[in-house]
Amino acid sequence: MRKSWLSPRGLAQFDEAAWLFLRVLTGAFLIYGVWDNITSVARMQEFVSFLKAHHFVYPEIMARLSVWAQFFCGVAFVLGLLTRWAGLVCAINFIVGCAMVHWQQDFRAWWPATVLVAIGALMATRGSGKFGLDRWLLEDR
Repeated sequence: MRKSWLSPRGLAQFDEAAWLFLRVLTGAFLIYGVWDNITSVARMQEFVSFLKAHHFVYPEIMARLSVWAQFFCGVAFVLGLLTRWAGLVCAINFIVGCAMVHWQQDFRAWWPATVLVAIGALMATRGSGKFGLDRWLLEDR
């Protein structure tokens, strides 16, 4: 008796579409998450104060660096442009967040930042996929 139902291989045809969905969704989430810091001096200052409370060195610089890194990673993920570099930056940014902010928290509080580390690592290792500008720009012609 054949057990093909245990491994629905037909789903593999949607691999690139699923990757595009994850890439765009994550990029949009990153952009959305920092947009208020970019457009509001008061919100950026709140983030600076948050970093001060968590003993970051140079919180004024680190806040801007983190916000702009997340924004550019988000744009890169949405477009599929420089995806591997953006993935690396994303993973590093959220590793720092885990170490500096979430270290003493429970697993539920770690989860969002940890997932962004994992997604960043995945983007860095896999690249943009079929539906990204990287493929078009880096393809041998």
